[in-house]
Amino acid sequence: MSRFIAASAIRGSHYIVDKAEKMLQDALEKLGPDKPIVFVDKEGAGTAYYFPTIYGYLGHKIETLGDMPPVIEQCKKLLSPVPNEHLWLPYLGETADAGVATFFAEELIKGIEFAKGEQPEVHKGYQFNGPISDAQTRSWGIKLVDGSMPGFAAIIGAAKSNEVAVKIVRELQSKGQLIFLSSMSNGRSVVDQLLEEGVELGYGTFTVPYGTDTESTVYAAGFAARAAFSFGNVAPGDFRRMLLYNKFRCFAFALVLGPMDDLKWATGAGAITYGFPAVCDTLVPQILPIGITKYEHVVSMPFDDIPGRDDLERAERLVEKCIEIRGIKIIIPKVPIPVAFGPAFKGEVVRRADLQTEFGSPKGNPCFEWLTMKGMDEIDDGQIAVVGPDLDDFEAGSNVPLGIVVEVAGRKMQKDFEPVLERQIHHFCNEAEGLQHQGQRDITWLRLSKRAFDSGFRLRHIGDIIHTNLHNMFGAIVDKVQVTLYTELDKVSQLIEQAREVYRERNARIAGLIDEAVDTFYSCTLCQSFAPTHVCVINPERVGLCGAYSWLDCRAAFEINPTGPNQPVLKGRCIDPEKDEWEGVNQFVYEHSQGSVDRFTIYSLMDAPMTTCGYCECVMIIIPEANGVMVVSRDDPSDTPSGMKFTTLMASVGGGRQNPGMMGHGKIYVVSDKFISVEGGLRRVVWMSKNLKEEFGDQINAKVEQEHGIPNFLDMVADGTIATTVDELLPFLEQKGHPALTMEPLI
Repeated sequence: MSRFIAASAIRGSHYIVDKAEKMLQDALEKLGPDKPIVFVDKEGAGTAYYFPTIYGYLGHKIETLGDMPPVIEQCKKLLSPVPNEHLWLPYLGETADAGVATFFAEELIKGIEFAKGEQPEVHKGYQFNGPISDAQTRSWGIKLVDGSMPGFAAIIGAAKSNEVAVKIVRELQSKGQLIFLSSMSNGRSVVDQLLEEGVELGYGTFTVPYGTDTESTVYAAGFAARAAFSFGNVAPGDFRRMLLYNKFRCFAFALVLGPMDDLKWATGAGAITYGFPAVCDTLVPQILPIGITKYEHVVSMPFDDIPGRDDLERAERLVEKCIEIRGIKIIIPKVPIPVAFGPAFKGEVVRRADLQTEFGSPKGNPCFEWLTMKGMDEIDDGQIAVVGPDLDDFEAGSNVPLGIVVEVAGRKMQKDFEPVLERQIHHFCNEAEGLQHQGQRDITWLRLSKRAFDSGFRLRHIGDIIHTNLHNMFGAIVDKVQVTLYTELDKVSQLIEQAREVYRERNARIAGLIDEAVDTFYSCTLCQSFAPTHVCVINPERVGLCGAYSWLDCRAAFEINPTGPNQPVLKGRCIDPEKDEWEGVNQFVYEHSQGSVDRFTIYSLMDAPMTTCGYCECVMIIIPEANGVMVVSRDDPSDTPSGMKFTTLMASVGGGRQNPGMMGHGKIYVVSDKFISVEGGLRRVVWMSKNLKEEFGDQINAKVEQEHGIPNFLDMVADGTIATTVDELLPFLEQKGHPALTMEPLI
């Protein structure tokens, strides 16, 4: 690293540590040492990892202002001119120490601002996000591990122009990057530029505006530290493992736009300790412009010197170079449509004021999607037809009937794959900018924005999206695809009845599939990119922990990609039929968990349960005092009788660990006939998140009444509105006469 950068970083670190110390002294005098501090986003959703950067490096919890002074002292040691043992990364020396001290000071400053009620920041009437909540981190979990969110980009400063800012963000979005926005250049923030151009920001578009000051960039480091805790089984305070984890598993980089100052260099030095390179669009002294190697920590790419016909092309090449430097692998199919396409647009909402055309909706015209298998000679690949009026024939804001009929053929295509492929239509459509898709089957609901329509988007482009993605993602089983879109009400009404009959047949076929009917289960090791020792075993009566993969999904995935993360697991000899322990499963898990797990039961909570990754829909844990279990949904932010919220529970059970008495699972597992069957099934549930009770209430009540003669069972089960402590839970259970109180002891 150049002497210029090192000197700037050290100066910047001294400045920010001094600022943090003065702010802390003032806050202690005015607010007192017992003032509590919690990081939350602008919606009030919080994080349970204290100050994650400090917690990751030092293992030191900060819950009040009084917990901060020791960190200030640590910062001073790091900046001491006397050589000491505090060097975090010997190959960077005192620059690395300055970077770490900068992160500590910046995180303290953000915490003090929270204590004063000054965060999340409001700038020109716009409220910045602040730190990413734990709930949102979990919701992005599957994207982090399956590659649809392959990396993180921290944009610092402001671009040359508004148009360049939009182009950079759109390029990053189209490549699936999660984007952090912070700091200013020449009095302007990239957030100002994007908002002025009408770009939607927020969780739904993978863009997180942290704040206008450089200090808010530390939230990105905190996010990376929390990823190491949640997915990598890294213990707080084990800073070497945290840094290595982030360097080799979190593919992040900083893109610094506009002039640099000492504080930006100091913050960049902190990012470099994580292994995150910094790319600058200005000339950096003592760094060769663009002439980089894979070992460089700082890359200088003066914007006007980038080859290109205009600024927008230079912006595109700047992003391409960032992706190349960090070694991020992008797998985004090229779709021939007139709007941007990529995972960043999943979750985009088309609001009524922006609505061009709506298809379906609970109170609107019928809308359905139906994928069916045909013979190879029955399909003309690439044929896309619109039967009925197209978008130009409807007034803006109209609700229109729509039938999407997809016909596929392939030498390896099977009837059981139809619903698997059909469900992908939801994901495909949501990746188009300006197209919102909800529901499935005959409750499909689409909205198209005015901007997408003005860009040239028409109905046939929905067919282009489906045709291209089915070929690109499922080419191993799909050889031909044709799509027909119907907009005439009579024809849609006729076809929807045919589709419903197929839906009923599928339900009956899947519902009748039980574990005993197959000799092969399937693995899912997607999450090993974050939790290296975790192995998910998926069988017909238990979905994957994330809820996204069923046995049929995995079987289809194996056919599609025989070397992928979903591999067949031969059951082999049965060791224990009650616990569903199999010799073949044990052998597979041992070999694929790096030898950390040698036995594995599928339906027991107490004896060798399945390991848990960092992304499960629910966590189950025993409540010994109640002789039962509680089931907490990841969507439930409430306190629980265990004394831990979901986030803390997840940190305790995740990372590929096997924890008797605790495990993660998919939410639909609660209505499986084999739900913790070894421990007594649903009768053991004494507390359940309210959203789960609402979603599965009828099914749970029916199952318990049919199997055990207990009517309205869920009336006996507490939730966060009834009890958040054991002291509140036990009287409720006794009053209701809950069966768990008289069952055989769990422990």
